[in-house]
Amino acid sequence: QVQLVESGGGLVQAGGSLRLSCAASGRTFSSYNMGWFRQAPGKERDFVAAISWSGGSTYYADSVKGRFTISRDNAKNTVYLQMNSLKPEDTAVYYCAAAFRMGTTATTYNYWGQGTQVTVSS
Repeated sequence: QVQLVESGGGLVQAGGSLRLSCAASGRTFSSYNMGWFRQAPGKERDFVAAISWSGGSTYYADSVKGRFTISRDNAKNTVYLQMNSLKPEDTAVYYCAAAFRMGTTATTYNYWGQGTQVTVSS
């Protein structure tokens, strides 16, 4: 089992950047594939990015490709989401999640953090 805690959210102007972090507890972090999802008010939870357990494979939603970068540091039990060129439509609660399998759907993921709010003003 793994516990996940996100940080780094906040208020930023359009065109700005934020880096989200997700710290994981437990000694088996490096065996999990990790993902970031987001949920705007009144909308479903959407896939943003995922990274394999080794960091060798990454996947992105089309809406963030070229602007967001997912990475991980297994020595620090942490996964990151660097978000550049932010847009108002990126406003959402961002969640990190851990999965035994690789995937881009929420049902693939076994463990979830509590989320961190990202607000992008126009």
